[in-house]
Amino acid sequence: MDSFSTVIRTASHEQHVEAETSTFMSDLLGGRLGVDAYARYTEQLWFVYEALESEAGRLASDPVAGPFVQPELFRLRALERDLAHLRGPRWRDGVSALPATRAYADRVRKCAREWPAGYIAHHYTRYLGDLSGGQIIRDRAEKAWGFEKKGDGVRFYVFEEVANPAAFKRNYRELLDGVRADDLEKQRIVAECKKAFALNTAVFRALGEEFPLSA
Repeated sequence: MDSFSTVIRTASHEQHVEAETSTFMSDLLGGRLGVDAYARYTEQLWFVYEALESEAGRLASDPVAGPFVQPELFRLRALERDLAHLRGPRWRDGVSALPATRAYADRVRKCAREWPAGYIAHHYTRYLGDLSGGQIIRDRAEKAWGFEKKGDGVRFYVFEEVANPAAFKRNYRELLDGVRADDLEKQRIVAECKKAFALNTAVFRALGEEFPLSA
């Protein structure tokens, strides 16, 4: 019988691929969009991580979600440094969440407050994705827009407190395998994982409409 971490990865594979291959992300990584599109995307990430991390404190002692709350993963401070670099010191005055982003952040917050096991699904899709595919985005951003390697503008993708990402991901999967949930609850977590990818894809779709490539 497959481990839960394998089940969750396999079950959400299709949604994961759909998110990764969205037109907006393909255009961004292909160097066909300007730095403004990258900055706008970074803004959207800030709203999602603000929801994830502002709720983390209340979950630290939760028997189900608590083990996943690991401060070395937190991204908000890095995102804020990136936004200050991209948008200037008064970046907070100008950031705005797309409706799709607000729906995503609201869902994260709702899970954190009402259903800690559901919060795990959002935690998994975000942080493990950042540790993996996020490194490709960092590399492309450095090359396309001349950011200093692992410096301001791409700090979001640099996990300075995770010394060994491969070992960290292995330990994270062990946490998933040991999650305190029965089979029905695990099915609900998997469904929420798919929902998380769908919410992420909706943000990409909205960004794609905001930054269409001129024909």
